[in-house]
Amino acid sequence: MIQEAARDFAQKEIAPVAAQLDEEEKFPTDIVKKLGQLGFMGMTIPVEYGGAGYDTLSYILALVEIAKKCASTAIIMSVNNSLVCSPLCEFGSDQLKKKYLPPLAQGQKLGAFSLTEPNAGSDAGNQQTTAVLDGNDYVLNGTKIFVTSGNVADYIIILAATDKSKGAKGITGFMVEAGWKGFKVGSLEHKLGIRASSTAELVLTDLRVPKENVLGNVNEGFRIALKALDGGRIGVAGQALGIAEAAFETAVRYSKQRQQFGKPISEFQAVQWMIADMATNIDAARLLVYKAAMAKDTQKYFSKEAAMAKLFASELATKCASDAIQIHGGYGYTRDYPVERNYRDARITQIYEGTSEVQKMVIASSALREIV
Repeated sequence: MIQEAARDFAQKEIAPVAAQLDEEEKFPTDIVKKLGQLGFMGMTIPVEYGGAGYDTLSYILALVEIAKKCASTAIIMSVNNSLVCSPLCEFGSDQLKKKYLPPLAQGQKLGAFSLTEPNAGSDAGNQQTTAVLDGNDYVLNGTKIFVTSGNVADYIIILAATDKSKGAKGITGFMVEAGWKGFKVGSLEHKLGIRASSTAELVLTDLRVPKENVLGNVNEGFRIALKALDGGRIGVAGQALGIAEAAFETAVRYSKQRQQFGKPISEFQAVQWMIADMATNIDAARLLVYKAAMAKDTQKYFSKEAAMAKLFASELATKCASDAIQIHGGYGYTRDYPVERNYRDARITQIYEGTSEVQKMVIASSALREIV
């Protein structure tokens, strides 16, 4: 029922405007609010905090359907659910949860997650943004980049170094409100894909954050961030799966309609083999993504499952979109067909929330520990 509700919403509300949103690089404000009203912006958050109270698999089923019609909307939904609501629910104090979770989960407010810096990408522990205790406040100074929804978010989880001598073990997470003095949105990125999702630079200048807005414990922010990213990677895997499914379905339909040499191109073995590979690999990706989603709810540690799902699904999304363009031929290279957008959107899934190379590091590290 959840999957069908998401599919119906995506078909009626998102599909008609997705191409225009991409073309104009326009943030889907109205769609995001409607997603919140339907319970899709805080799907795994308990009902007592304004969420829908569903499990992670239900969340992924919905996210895939949204991603099939608009990958930009899917990543906005994913960040709010996986990188903001989930860590806030798990690590936030009762005060923080009661204050911030209901408006976030119901779509009245939007969340963002800010870890990346100019010199802290894959090496996320190399935080240069600082947080210095001054009375009852922490004073934050620094610059953050590549913040999804950063220019439109109301609440932002920001990671900063509270003890630089400890490296990654001296990082703390903070719940920050966009309207506070010292918080400024810098430049916006103009991207290859997911163009309806805004990606912003944040500049923090003597930003005062109350001590009670520390997320979890002081100097434990990096552990919290990694746990959040594990969940976020499952969301990105779901996004990638949706892109792959969309490209595949479009390609199959086109192959049955397009005639060359007197018959549909679907009757040619070269096309059939591409379709067979896509179908098989999408099914494998789906199982990995579902497994990771269930692992998040049933296992204390699920880094390996999340990394495997994201690695496989993201690599597949790019390959499926590429093959879909090939099946469409010259038309696939134009914006007259959605596979061109699928291709541009797919590429980022191999990069954000941990590159494919980082996922391989996580998987290999796990395998080396497990096998003795």
